[in-house]
Amino acid sequence: MEKLAIFDIDYTLTKRETLFEFYMFLLKKKPHLIIHMPKGTIVSVLYALGIVEAAKAKSDFMTFIKGIHEDEIRELAKEFYRKRFSKIFYTDAINTLKRLKAQGYKIYLISASAEFYLNELYNIKEVDKVIGTRFKFVNGYYTGEIIGENNKGEEKVRRLMEVLKEENIEVDFKESYMYSDSLADLPLLKLVGHPYLINSRKKINNIEILHWK
Repeated sequence: MEKLAIFDIDYTLTKRETLFEFYMFLLKKKPHLIIHMPKGTIVSVLYALGIVEAAKAKSDFMTFIKGIHEDEIRELAKEFYRKRFSKIFYTDAINTLKRLKAQGYKIYLISASAEFYLNELYNIKEVDKVIGTRFKFVNGYYTGEIIGENNKGEEKVRRLMEVLKEENIEVDFKESYMYSDSLADLPLLKLVGHPYLINSRKKINNIEILHWK
């Protein structure tokens, strides 16, 4: 049986929120995308207030990539990783990831952020699987729709189990690890024998808190 080391990404692997970082990266290359800033700010506030669900907020915010062909987005994602994304990792997170890989664990990165740019995390040679929120493209262009569900909470567990079944991988969850900054990941944290909260101010279920830099 395999042992997994599962990592959330935003504020666990990275110091900042990656979707906003991707938007700011594109904004420098395509200044006209500033027109999406007011809408993005509004939906972020509405989500924080609990007025709109995370999936809708994310879909609405992601309108800034409408009209950009997926081939161009793929190239932009590569540049984003090289110039910005790879610069915001917690050193402690990368060291932990490498240490567990050396101990024989499979490294799974699971996030609610967009899979099309998270796939650049395969540049980290220790990473075995990246699972993010999937977005729909028709004739090469983003439609504004999420494929399936927003990859958050219980959906992360469902997607993980789906991937493990597809790849015929059996896992010893009691010996597996999970790292997250958020209690939204409680379903995954409860799944493993070694759960950790990263830089959290709240402790729950006696889950140990690690302070990463």
